[in-house]
Amino acid sequence: MSAAATVTAEQAGAGTELPATTVHLTRADLIRYAGASGDFNPIHWSDRFATAIGMPGVVAHGMLTMALAVKAVTDWVGDPSTVRVCSTRFTRPVVVDELDGADVTFTGSVSAVEGTRLTVTVQAVCEDVKVLGPTRVEVDLG
Repeated sequence: MSAAATVTAEQAGAGTELPATTVHLTRADLIRYAGASGDFNPIHWSDRFATAIGMPGVVAHGMLTMALAVKAVTDWVGDPSTVRVCSTRFTRPVVVDELDGADVTFTGSVSAVEGTRLTVTVQAVCEDVKVLGPTRVEVDLG
């Protein structure tokens, strides 16, 4: 059973900004995500493997980063069942340090309103670098 949305289309006109959300990722998060997704590619857990193929170190799963971008929207809306469409482009990896992890900050704003449907454009930044290209999440609050 889904929760009631906490934002309405009337409250969230074009330009409405979402609160910034920072997520701290650790290697343990990557291992849990690997288990949940079935993606055990060693670039997500082995520094030696990741650097041997030219990666800067262990990197977060791209789909995990996208899921966190969508979660920033669903936390704001209050109901994950409102998501109708999401799209992104992966532009830079999120390098997750073995000891320090990585912080990814998600910001966004409503870029379009059509009836009860909102399109939210989300930005994801890690260490002052955008890690996702154009990311759009369409929600229906009707």
